[in-house]
Amino acid sequence: MSLKHALLGFLTYQPMTGYDLKQHFDRSIYYFWNANLSQIYPTLSKMKGEGWLTMEVELQDDRPNRKVYHITTSGREELQRWLQAPADVVPVRDAFLIKIFFGGQLDKEESLSQLRHHLALHQEQLADYQETVMGRIQHDIEGTGMEREAFFWELTLDRGIKYEQGWVEWCQETIAKIEALTG
Repeated sequence: MSLKHALLGFLTYQPMTGYDLKQHFDRSIYYFWNANLSQIYPTLSKMKGEGWLTMEVELQDDRPNRKVYHITTSGREELQRWLQAPADVVPVRDAFLIKIFFGGQLDKEESLSQLRHHLALHQEQLADYQETVMGRIQHDIEGTGMEREAFFWELTLDRGIKYEQGWVEWCQETIAKIEALTG
């Protein structure tokens, strides 16, 4: 995924500041993509240079001036081009799986401890998706009336839920297998 394209996507909803964009990341897609302000601001500057955005300064008396970014026609065309291009499968890189791969070098209880901890983390994440994130999407639908967009937001959330369910199931099965392991 390209940070540039996520920013373009958010800016199709409305003009925003870098801080506003960070808030949108943190409220909506954090469960599969994140970005820091230290990444967002330089990327916005590059995108402005590419002609995908314009920026207007809103003067404020009581606070620092706001830089508000607007997507251009060229930016919308770039987002459409990117959305229509086929996506590649992303290779899995997971340090925890390396630990499991070499788990034969640990005693049984150490391996089980690692797995139980990982299981708890995925159970917490699953609960967050099913409760907090779903609630945010419902709130955003009511606040914006973007039912069609929310349908697609829910599709990504469904993927996140299935991902976490898969981890929970795998951890539970793996714990049972290691508990049954002799020697």
